[in-house]
Order: sequence, then C-alpha cells, then structure tokens
Amino acid sequence: MKLTGIPFQVTDWTQIAGEAHSGDVGVAVWRVKQYGDLRVRMVDYSPGYVADHWCEKGHILLCVSGELHTRLRDGRVVVLKPGMSYEVADGAEPHRSEAPEGAQLFIVD
Repeated sequence: MKLTGIPFQVTDWTQIAGEAHSGDVGVAVWRVKQYGDLRVRMVDYSPGYVADHWCEKGHILLCVSGELHTRLRDGRVVVLKPGMSYEVADGAEPHRSEAPEGAQLFIVD
C-alpha cells in the first residue's frame, strides 16, 4: 500500500460525528475519515453487539478498549483485548464481530 495525498494532521475522534450501524444485536457507532480508497475509523460497539453479516473486507484492526470476539466462518474464535490487533486481506477469511461487554476499535480498511 502506498499512502498519498494525505497531509500531516491530528484527529480528535471525539469531534467527528458518529454514524450508527445496527447489528443483529446492539449498535456500532462509526467515526470515519476517508482518503480516496482508504477508510480510517474509530468504532464503538455497544455491550452485547453481534454483527448482522459475515464480513469479507480486509482490515487492520486494533482493540483500544473492551473485548472483541471475532468468529471466522471456519469455526475459529479470536478474542482481542486492548493493545491487540488482527490483520486480514480482502476476501481472505469471512469473519463476524461480537462485543459481549462492548469495545472500541481503530480500523484501517
């Protein structure tokens, strides 16, 4: 990946309006910055959140707070705690997020 056209800047994520995305259970609030094809997000998952879809998009994801449970379609479950990340390519492994106690994530995709 080559990052171009992004001047040096500081982001105060608390100042970016959130977009609510309902899951099967709960809600994810996305704060988004878009740079061409690159999307950078701070996402807050409500306690009990369960995604409403299997995601096949690639991400670089960092757990900032809380705990994220990621189910892979092959049956594996990965648990991220603060300071942990996962990386997955587009179309590599379908995954679905759950946040039993809530979580905040920083995501680049």
